[in-house]
Amino acid sequence: MVDILLGLQWGDEGKGKIADFLTPHYDIVARFQGGPNAGHSLEMNGKKHVLNTIPSGIFHPNCINIIGNGVVIDPVRLKSEIERTEEAGANVKGQLLIGRKASIILPTHSLLDQAIEVSRGEDKIGSTLRGIGPTYRDKIGRSGMRIGDIEAPNFKEKYALIRDGHIDLIKHYADIDYDLEALDTAFFEAIAFLKNYQWVDSEYYVNEAIANGKKILAEGAQGSMLDIDFGSYPYVTSSNTVAGGVGNGLGVPPSKVGKVRGIFKAYCTRVGGGPFPTELDNEMGQLLRDKGHEYGATTGRPRRTGWLDLVALKYAIMLSGVDELIMMKSDILSGIDSVEVATAYEVNGVLTDKIPFDICNADVTPIYETFEGWKEDISQLTEVEKLPANFINYVKKLEKHLNVPIKILSVGPDRIQTIFNGDFKV
Repeated sequence: MVDILLGLQWGDEGKGKIADFLTPHYDIVARFQGGPNAGHSLEMNGKKHVLNTIPSGIFHPNCINIIGNGVVIDPVRLKSEIERTEEAGANVKGQLLIGRKASIILPTHSLLDQAIEVSRGEDKIGSTLRGIGPTYRDKIGRSGMRIGDIEAPNFKEKYALIRDGHIDLIKHYADIDYDLEALDTAFFEAIAFLKNYQWVDSEYYVNEAIANGKKILAEGAQGSMLDIDFGSYPYVTSSNTVAGGVGNGLGVPPSKVGKVRGIFKAYCTRVGGGPFPTELDNEMGQLLRDKGHEYGATTGRPRRTGWLDLVALKYAIMLSGVDELIMMKSDILSGIDSVEVATAYEVNGVLTDKIPFDICNADVTPIYETFEGWKEDISQLTEVEKLPANFINYVKKLEKHLNVPIKILSVGPDRIQTIFNGDFKV
């Protein structure tokens, strides 16, 4: 069976830490969507590792890691990521499998991304400028390239044709500077490098593994509220980040899906533009940003911060059929006198517990419930029984609102700073 691990907010929920934490219970960890715009942070023994495309099980020697067909791969960035991950001690060559149907990000995809964003002016969507959107656009438009195409005799010709088409298109958006020769050189050096790693028909590999009784963890990137279909469109990513994306991104039939686990922060963050009903553009927002080190693992951009939004969280839980919840960064709320949680919205003067269709332009006012905070530092605690009473009350009230059990509580960035809340079975 395939269990699914998803972020339920606007990304940056801590999926990397939990995927790494759960990996010992699985034979395979597989990424099913997204690309190097994701930054999964893992902290072990006080040392931080950031993964962008490689699945988060790579530091466990007995785990196979698969980059599935739904992922978009930047060869240059993946080469760099592999090199630093190997330097950190991981056996990438022995444990990483790259799906032949995964799409390739060309250098000009990133240039096109940049040109489009520049042309939007004040209406920027907050793209990471990694070429993700243009690559998915070419994929849907049936004009993209995939890892398996590298093995074709006309690969360079096909590359040049697509590249030149991008150059013509860039001229229609904005005048940007670039060195095409240098970009081409780095790209083909990276392609030669990746040929030393294992490529597979990942849909066959995954389904054969399921048939052989292997346990697989499907690791999502970005967050559910950034889903291309169900997120805060157009301020979204270019792939399906909800549980349904596993079918398309790995070739897994619905009947083979086991548990769906959803990750959320005890508060909310968002990067880039787009609606954020519970945003705190004040001293409390800055306090959360500083205490939580809310700066992008991949981009370094400061994240917008706000109180927990249960309207959005319940929506994400519904879309993916989440069975169990995992709450991250619980320790960041320690020392705050009172904690606010949005339980409903007032949208254009009407009270609702649903996400409005046009959330980007609607007049949305969050309706809050106030919880008494806790002063105690919980970052060194290892047992749920020792957690402060006010914190336990916060967790229980959230479970009641969400009607889904919170099974794991993260109280710090290191994998050991993790507490089971009641029984937990993989």
